This record gives sequence, C-alpha cells and structure tokens, in this order.
Amino acid sequence: MTNDRKKDAREKITLGGLVVKAGLRQADRAFLLGVLLEAASIRTDSNEHHRLKAKGAMAFRSDRAARAGAPDQQPSSEPASGKIADG
Repeated sequence: MTNDRKKDAREKITLGGLVVKAGLRQADRAFLLGVLLEAASIRTDSNEHHRLKAKGAMAFRSDRAARAGAPDQQPSSEPASGKIADG
C-alpha cells in the first residue's frame, strides 16, 4: 500500500470514529450525508460554527478525562437525539 493510500485509509478511519463517537453508528447514510452537507454550509466565522466547535471540543475533553479516570469538567451531553430513525 502506498503512503498516499495509507494516509487516505487512516483519515477515513478517523472520520468514521467521529461518527461513532457522536452516537451515529446506526444512522442512515443519507441522513449522515445531509448532516455533513448542512455543516459544510456553516460559515466558519458564524456563531453557529463557534457553538458547534465548542461542543465538539467539550466532547473531546470529556473523553480524555474519562480515559484518564478524572471526573468531567462539565457534564457530558447525549448525542443530539439519542435515537436515530432510518429513513
């Protein structure tokens, strides 16, 4: 496997891990793509972008704290809806 292919495969694995971390493992593929397309349309200088980025950063911090055995700095939140309907 070439270095470019290895890098591409690693990136896809990492991105898939984010889907799992968000609690969307069972989500319909069309739904996931729709969510990502909506996210891609959010301007990086918007309040919504900053809000979502902060929420993601908090989830990463919470995960690191849990792995380290330390109590969370703030309560962790459930995935957006908790349940995903196939559609």
